[in-house]
This record gives sequence, C-alpha cells and structure tokens, in this order.
Amino acid sequence: MNNPTLKEIANQLGISITTVSKALKGYSDVSASTKKAVVDLAQQLHYTPNSFAVNLRTKESKTIGLIIPTLVHDFFATVIKGILEEAEKRDYLVIILQSDEKVSFEKKQLELLLQKRVDGILMSLSNETGDFEHINAILKQKTPLVLFDKIAKVVPCSKVTINDQKAAYDAVAYLIKKGHKKIAHLRGSYLPQNAIDRFLGYKKALEDHQIKYNPSLVFACENNLDFEDGYENTKQLIASHPDTDAIFAVTDMAAIGAMKYLSESGIQIPNQIAVLGFSNWFMSEVITPKLSTINQPGFEIGQKAAAILFDEIAAKKANQKVTPQFIEVTTSIIEREST
Repeated sequence: MNNPTLKEIANQLGISITTVSKALKGYSDVSASTKKAVVDLAQQLHYTPNSFAVNLRTKESKTIGLIIPTLVHDFFATVIKGILEEAEKRDYLVIILQSDEKVSFEKKQLELLLQKRVDGILMSLSNETGDFEHINAILKQKTPLVLFDKIAKVVPCSKVTINDQKAAYDAVAYLIKKGHKKIAHLRGSYLPQNAIDRFLGYKKALEDHQIKYNPSLVFACENNLDFEDGYENTKQLIASHPDTDAIFAVTDMAAIGAMKYLSESGIQIPNQIAVLGFSNWFMSEVITPKLSTINQPGFEIGQKAAAILFDEIAAKKANQKVTPQFIEVTTSIIEREST
C-alpha cells in the first residue's frame, strides 16, 4: 500500500489538513479529543511523514555525508563510531562513502552527496588528492565541510587532525633514547600531508640528536600502507642495511608486515631490531610480540569533527558567519614488547 497522506486522514475525519498536521505535531490549539482521533487513525493507517516534503519546507535533509579513504583500517572504524555518536544526538543520518584512495572516486562521491542535498560533509582525503579544486567548489556552494586526518592545509575550512610531525618526532626520539642509532622509516606515499609530516618528524628527530639522515633508510609504502608494503620494504631494508637496529613505520599494519618478515628471517624483536608503529590499531595488541605504537585517538577525532560540522550547519541556518577551526588531538606513545 502507498503511504497515506495528510489529506486522506483529514477526509476520513472530516477535518482540515492543517488541523491534522497540527494534531500530529502536538499543537496546543487542537483539542485533546481531535489529537487522539488523528493520532489513532495515523497509527492505524501506518502513516509516516513525507521526509522529502519536510526537507523542502525546512531546507534541511537531516543528513550528512562522510567520505573516507578506506573501510578496512581500524583507525577509520573508530572515527566512524565517533561521528555516528554525535549524529545520533542530533537525529542525523550519515551517508558513508569510500574513495578507495582514488581522487576520481572522491570527486564522484562529492557530486553524489551534493545531489542528495546533504547538510554538510566530513572528509579524509585520498592519497591521490593533490589538486583541491573539487573541494574548494564545495565551499563555494556554501556547504559546510570539515576535513579530518588527511587534510589540505590550503583549503579554507575547519580541520581536525593530530600533529603528525610532533608524533613522529616523539616516536623517533623515544627509539634514540632506547639506544637505537640506525633507524629506518617505512613512510607513506609522497602526496598525503600526514605522510609528509610524519617523514619530516622522523628526519628532524634524527638531526636534533646528531644522527645523520640517510635517505637509503627510507622506504615508501605506496599500496594503502598495508601489510604487504611493510613486509616487502623490510625485506629490501634488511638486504641493503642488515645492521638496522630499529624501524619506525607510518602505520601499524606496515609495522606488522615488517615484524612478519623479521620473524621469518630469524631476527629477534626487539633485541636485534625494535619496531614502532603508528595509530594503535587493535591488531597491535594481539600480535606477538605486542607492537609499540603511537596512539591516534580516532573516536575523539571523529567526535570533534562531527561536532564542529553540526555547529557550522546550525550557524549557516541562522545566517551566522563561520570562522574555520583547526583542532589538534593529542597523541601519546604506547610502549609494548616490540621496543
């Protein structure tokens, strides 16, 4: 059966459509008996409001869009939890899309979200995103936008991230204080800002501790920073630099791939080579040895990004000026068996 309309309810009860609408909304100028009759009939007919019509009237979709690079990373799973919790508080739905680290998908998904008339967009950029015209176009259309994790510093919108450079610096300084001097870095690809900043933090920590930077100790993880990247790059590292005494990886999954190769090669962790990851994914605590890592609080990042977006949506509705915010969430080193 088709969803009954306000007109059908009004005709059956012999009252106006306006009275039916007011009764369903609990207006005080409608008598209690009329309210009861309207509500009872609406329930009997399984009436539900036409959300499209409501959206046209209120100029709100009560929906936001979320674009993330990948769903398989535990970090983004925790980000999503934080976003969904904030959305539920405000009775918002979240459309979740995955760019699969492809800028072409990212562009199509932004167009789709605009077609769906979402009230705002949350987004972590793909590894391929180097031109930001499609993102700036969102802002030109006055659609609230908040970037998180993988951001673009030149895009004039609110951002929630960590201080990747400081986190990486702290990680490498920690390894140096443990007595390690030949520290390799499994870095991210050359485009994302967070990968760049983690590399810069690695390099600066070496220099500040009078350890000469050696580019041959740096290996790029190009395939979504995954297990295979860590495994294959560590294989090349050990072949070219068997005296390496520590590895700092751009993600926990790359670090776990490194540990897999070291274990298969009979290299003891951490006695011969220490391994330090980044993000504190759930896998880091269940492998043997347990992986030391940088805690990147995904839930808090998602929560803060969503809260800012909803504030900006409200400000837009009230015709208030929005000043972009830049929020850095604090990280910390979690010491486990691998160091």
